[in-house]
Amino acid sequence: MADEEVATKAPESDAQEDAGKNPTTEDPVARAGPTMGVMLTGPFRKSNVANISRNIAQAIGLLQLERFLLASELTKLGDVDVYIAKPADYPHGPAKLLLLLTGGTGLKSINNQLQADKYASEGFLTVMPDQFEGDPAPNAVSEPLTEHEPSFLDRVKHGIFDGTKSFMIDMWLARHTPAKVLPLLHKVVSAAKEEFADAIANGGGIYGVGYCFGAKYILLLAGEHPDSVIWGQENPGAEEEGMVKKGPFIKVGVVAHGTGVTPTDITNVKVPMSLICVQDDPMFPEEIWKAGEEALAKNGVEHEVKVYPGVPHGFAVLGDYEDAKIKETQQQAFGEMLGWLQAH
Repeated sequence: MADEEVATKAPESDAQEDAGKNPTTEDPVARAGPTMGVMLTGPFRKSNVANISRNIAQAIGLLQLERFLLASELTKLGDVDVYIAKPADYPHGPAKLLLLLTGGTGLKSINNQLQADKYASEGFLTVMPDQFEGDPAPNAVSEPLTEHEPSFLDRVKHGIFDGTKSFMIDMWLARHTPAKVLPLLHKVVSAAKEEFADAIANGGGIYGVGYCFGAKYILLLAGEHPDSVIWGQENPGAEEEGMVKKGPFIKVGVVAHGTGVTPTDITNVKVPMSLICVQDDPMFPEEIWKAGEEALAKNGVEHEVKVYPGVPHGFAVLGDYEDAKIKETQQQAFGEMLGWLQAH
């Protein structure tokens, strides 16, 4: 398991620092400063430790680092890159399978990896796929965000960035549509059913948690849709009378401060769902989640909605915030998200 001491001090956003040509940041194993990321592969070797930046090794400690490397790894599942974090006693002890979908920072964000480890420490065999196929969201800022600064996508939405930078994120979003992401996720789910059949059986199905970008896809996997929609080929609202539907593909879900979510995404949900929202969040506005909440109630779907005031979009992702209120609220949100999963 990873040590939370190495969590970045900046909040997780839908963007990742662009490495550029800096030799230090080009090393996929270590990135200096608050935006550092760790790439972990294979069994524990002394050479692995040598490749990890000194500040991380000192923070974690060699013994903890060894346990981290053994319990968590970057590998492939269904020919898709994934980060898998396993409970310490698995497979000797029982576990439940959790599909964790991240924001735009993606697979190699240390905050996202630590988040997966945290769920694993609570008994969930956590599978975190690379939804972006090695293409995380671009970042247009050279300094890490503070807890009071808007995320990259927030800035784009409000026109803070210039045309070139807005074009970059538009192009990135165009590359990562449901037509691209959903088939990839179905590969992972299908492979997980074979590789971790014991964990899925133990939990009675697959659990799902999604942050930011990933929230939309947890909602889609939790819904019932025409076959073409589950492969991202049509708008989820486009269906014909008598059309055969498929799904849901998870048994329960929880999503935090989603981006790109539509009321229809929530309306089609058929499994217990918890929505973690930020008050006055332009990325997941009240009119969206409120319409979804009303639809879930009308459809008789078990659900809950939690709204947090005074915190930034992305606050629920693990991070080391200087603002004590944000840090406490983050811990509270994790406890509530975990509690929802454990209750089902």
